Amino acid sequence: MKALYSELLDALREVLPAKRLISDPLRTLAYGSDASFYRLIPQLVVRPRDEQELVGVLRECHARRLPVTFRAAGTSLSGQAVTDSVLIQLNQGWGDYQVLDEGRAIRLQPGVIGARANQLLAPYGRKIGPDPASIASCMIGGIAANNASGMCCGTAHNSYRTLREMRLVLADGTVLDTADPASVAAFRQSHASLIDGLERLSVTTRTDVALAKRIRHKYRLKNTTGYALNSLVDFRDGLDILTHLMIGSEGTLGFISSITYATVPDEPVKAAALAFFPDMATTCRATIALKQAPVSAVELMDRAALRSVQDQPGMPEVLKSLPEGAAALLIDVRGDDAAMVEAREAAVHEALEGIRSLEPLSFTRDADQYALYWKIRKGLFPAVGAVREIGTTVVIEDVAFPIERLDEGVLALTETFHRHGYRDVILFGHALEGNLHFVFPQGFERDGEVERYQALMDDVAQLVGVEYGGSLKAEHGTGRNMAPYVELEWGADAYALMWQIKALFDPDNLLNPDVILSRNKTLHLENLKPLPAADSLVDKCIECGFCESVCPSKNLTLTPRQRIVVRRELARLDALEDGTSTAASPEERERLTRLWQDYAYQGIETCAADGLCATQCPVGINTGDLVRDLRHERNTGQAAMAHRLGRHFSGTTRLARGALNLASLGHAVLGDRGTEKVGRTLHQGSGGRLPQWSPTTPKAAPVRVLKPFAQDGANKETNKGANAGSRGTRRPDDSRRQGSRDKVVYLPSCATRVFGAGHRDPEARSDMELTLALLDKAGLEVIIPAISGHLCCGMAFQSKGQYAEADHKARELNRELLAASQNGRYPVLCDTSPCTLRMQETLDARLSLQEPVAFAHDHLLPRLDLVPVDEAVAVHVTCSSTRMGLADKFVALARACAREVVVPAEITCCGFAGDKGFTTPELNASALEGLAAQVEGCEVGYSNSRTCEIGLSQHGGIPYRSILSLLDRASRAPS
Repeated sequence: MKALYSELLDALREVLPAKRLISDPLRTLAYGSDASFYRLIPQLVVRPRDEQELVGVLRECHARRLPVTFRAAGTSLSGQAVTDSVLIQLNQGWGDYQVLDEGRAIRLQPGVIGARANQLLAPYGRKIGPDPASIASCMIGGIAANNASGMCCGTAHNSYRTLREMRLVLADGTVLDTADPASVAAFRQSHASLIDGLERLSVTTRTDVALAKRIRHKYRLKNTTGYALNSLVDFRDGLDILTHLMIGSEGTLGFISSITYATVPDEPVKAAALAFFPDMATTCRATIALKQAPVSAVELMDRAALRSVQDQPGMPEVLKSLPEGAAALLIDVRGDDAAMVEAREAAVHEALEGIRSLEPLSFTRDADQYALYWKIRKGLFPAVGAVREIGTTVVIEDVAFPIERLDEGVLALTETFHRHGYRDVILFGHALEGNLHFVFPQGFERDGEVERYQALMDDVAQLVGVEYGGSLKAEHGTGRNMAPYVELEWGADAYALMWQIKALFDPDNLLNPDVILSRNKTLHLENLKPLPAADSLVDKCIECGFCESVCPSKNLTLTPRQRIVVRRELARLDALEDGTSTAASPEERERLTRLWQDYAYQGIETCAADGLCATQCPVGINTGDLVRDLRHERNTGQAAMAHRLGRHFSGTTRLARGALNLASLGHAVLGDRGTEKVGRTLHQGSGGRLPQWSPTTPKAAPVRVLKPFAQDGANKETNKGANAGSRGTRRPDDSRRQGSRDKVVYLPSCATRVFGAGHRDPEARSDMELTLALLDKAGLEVIIPAISGHLCCGMAFQSKGQYAEADHKARELNRELLAASQNGRYPVLCDTSPCTLRMQETLDARLSLQEPVAFAHDHLLPRLDLVPVDEAVAVHVTCSSTRMGLADKFVALARACAREVVVPAEITCCGFAGDKGFTTPELNASALEGLAAQVEGCEVGYSNSRTCEIGLSQHGGIPYRSILSLLDRASRAPS
C-alpha cells in the first residue's frame, strides 16, 4: 500500500471498525470489480454504515487529496464504479425507507434494492418510476446516480422527473437535506458561492438560444451522456439545479444519502403482444405509429436477437420460421381493469392499421404467456453472453436516435458494425424512446482487437452523436466508457459548461475522477478487464452482479460474482506460474500464494453452495458447482472416510443422535449460557472441526416412531397386515380403511432422523411424528422404504465434494424408492426440501418425488378441513423451494392455515447449508442478520428443512418448525 493510503488507513481506524477497512489483495480485487469490462483495483475499500461515518471518511480523504469512488450494487456497465484509489462501498446499512402520502412518495436510502422499493409500494398500487432490467439487483443509489430508466420508464418517469427531495453529502463532508428548512437555510449561507455559481450558469445557458435549444433537443431523447444540463434550463433556483444535477452524476459531484421519489401508478391488469414485421423499416414505422398510443412499453428486437433465443425451452415456434431481415415489437399495455386494457388494445390495433405485419396481432393476458413474451426480451443480453468465445467480454452499446429517424439510424449503425467486422451483433431496445442496445462479444487479448474496437467506437460516436444528434449513452451512464466522446456529442460550449459544474462541486477533482469528464482521450481503452478461462462451469460469467442480492455470504465474505472474479485471477496467475504464458514475477508468485490461502475461507469455506445464484444469473451459472469442485480437489484425502461413513450410515446417524443426547445432558446441567460457552470453546479449539452448539440445537430425534413401519422380518408382529411385496407397512391402527386408502411413500431425511424438536419449543413432536400424524389425518396409507435408517440422498457428501459416495448413496436410495413405490406407482414424500431437490436432479424419472410444501398444497389440503390459527406466523422459503418454483405455493399454504403470514424481506438462503450452521456459524448469523426484527410479533416460524429451522430459531428468536406442523395445527380430518 502506498504511504499516503497507509496514513489514511490509520486515520480511518479512528472512524470505523477495522473489519470494515479492507486492504488485503483478495478482497480489494473482488470488491473492486463491477459489471463493466474495466478493472481497477482499489488501494482501500471502506464500508461506512451510516452518513456520519461516510462524512468522516470523506473528510479524511479530502484532507489528503485522495480520490474516492462510491459503489452501491456494482451493476453499472460503463466503468463508473471502479477505482484504483479509495472505494466507498455500501455493504450494510443504508437500507432505511419511509412510505409517504399513502404511497404517492417514498423516501429511500441508497442501499435499498429497486425491487424492494416496489414491494413496499405494492400495497398502495404504486411503484417507483425507473425500471431498469437490473431492478432486482441494483440499488437506489445507482439508479439515481446513473439516472437509470428501463422498459416502461421512458423520459417521463426517470429519477430526474420524479425527484421530490434529496439528502446529499458533498466532497468536503457538508450535508444538505432539501426536506429540512433548517438544513437548506444553513447550506444557502455556507455554500452561497456554489448556489450563485449554478444560478449564473443557468442564466448564461438560457440566454444562449442555440445552446438551450440543443439541450432541450437532447433531453427529448433518453440521455445520460455528461451532466444533466437540462437542469440549467428547467430550473432557476440554485438548489433545484443542484439536486437535479446530482441525478445522473455518477458519484462525481457528491453522494446521495437519501432520495424521495414521487411514485407512479402500477396498473394491475397487463397484456402483451408480439408483433412481427417483414423488415426493420416497417418495424420502425410501426414504432412511430405507436408513439401516441396508450402503451406501457414497446420493445424492438431484430432478427439476430430473436434467433439468439429461438431454440430455448418454451419459445414460440414462429420464431424459427421468420424470414431473414424480419423484426419484432413486444407491445405491452396496462390498465386498472380489464375494460381499460381492452380499450387500449383496440387503440393499438387502430394505430397499426395499414402497416404490414407477418402475422395478425393478438394480445394475451394469460400470466404465463405474458411472462414468456418478456422472457424473450429479457433473455437477449444473456443469450450473447452464453455463446461468446471464452476470454471475450460482452459489450452492450446504449444509444438513442430521434425517433423520427429511427429506421435510417438503425440501418446506418448496423452497417457501421458490419464495416468493422462485427457480424455477431444483436439489436434490441426501448423503441418508443429511440433507445437501442447493440450487444456483441469483444476480445481484447488478440493483436489488433483494441484498435478495431477503438475504430468502431469512433465511428459510432460520430454517427449517433453528430450526424443524427442522438445520445451515445441513453440510460447506462457515461462512465469511463464514453467519457472521451462527451465533447464530440455535446460540442465545445456544452462540454466547457460541464467542467465548470464539476469545478463548482468538486474543485479538487476527488470524486470519481475520469468518470463522465476526462482529458484522457484513450481512457475507454485502458484498464480493460482480463477474462481468462478459469473453469467451464463459470467461464460464461459476464460479472453482471445479478447474483449478489440473494447470496447468503454477501455481507460476510464473497458473492458468487466475486468468487468468480478471484478464481479468474487465480487462473491467470496459475498460467504464469506453470509457464503456459509469460513467466510469473516473484511478486506475482507471492500474490498467487496469498490469494489461494485467503480463498480457502473467503471463497470456498463460506459458500453455502445453495444454487440461488443460478436463479438470478442471466446465463444460469451455479457458483456452488464451482465451489463443490474446489472442495473435491481439496478433500480427496478424505474420500476413504466418506466411503466408511456412507457404507455405515445408520451407525453414523446413531452416533449423531448420541452426541445430541450428551449435549442435552450437558444443557440440563449447565443451562443455555454454560453449554453455549463450552460448545464455542470446543468449536474454536478444534479449528472448527467440532460443531458449534447453540441454545436452539434440538434434541435427538425419536427414531422409534418408525418401528411400526419396520421392514418384514424386523418386526413381524407389526407387519402382519403388510401387503405382499411391500417394502414397508401401514401403522397397525390404519387397517380400518385399508382397502380405500391412497398410499404414499414417506422418506424421513437423515436430518429429521437425527434432529428432533427444539428444547424450548412447545411442540415436542419431531418432524417424523408430525408427518406421520398428518398423513394419517389425511387418510393416507404410509409406506416406509426398507433400511430407511441407512438411506441418504447424497447431498451431505456432494456438498463437501465427495462425489463418489454421493453418487453411491443416490443409487442406493433410488433402488429402495423404486421398490417402495412400486416403480413410481405411489408418490414419494421427503420431509426435507433440499433433499427432495437433490433427488429430483439425480433419481429415476419414474419416481414422483414430492417435498413438503408441494405435497401439502396439492395433496393434503383437499383432504382436510381447515380452521386457520388465529395468530401471525413467519415463513422462510428455503433456497431449494425457490429453485423448485414453490415460493408462491409456500406462502399460499401458510395463508390457508394462519390469520397473518409474515415473509421477511431480503432473507433468502439462511446460510445454515446442511452443517455449516454448526461448523461455520458466522455464515448463518450473517445471512439472517435482521431476521429477529422482522418476525417480531410472530409466535412461530415455519419452513421445510430441519437444519435451516435450527438456525432460523436461533437468529429469529422464535421457534421454527416444519410447515407440516402448521397444517397439522390448522386442520382436522374430514367428518
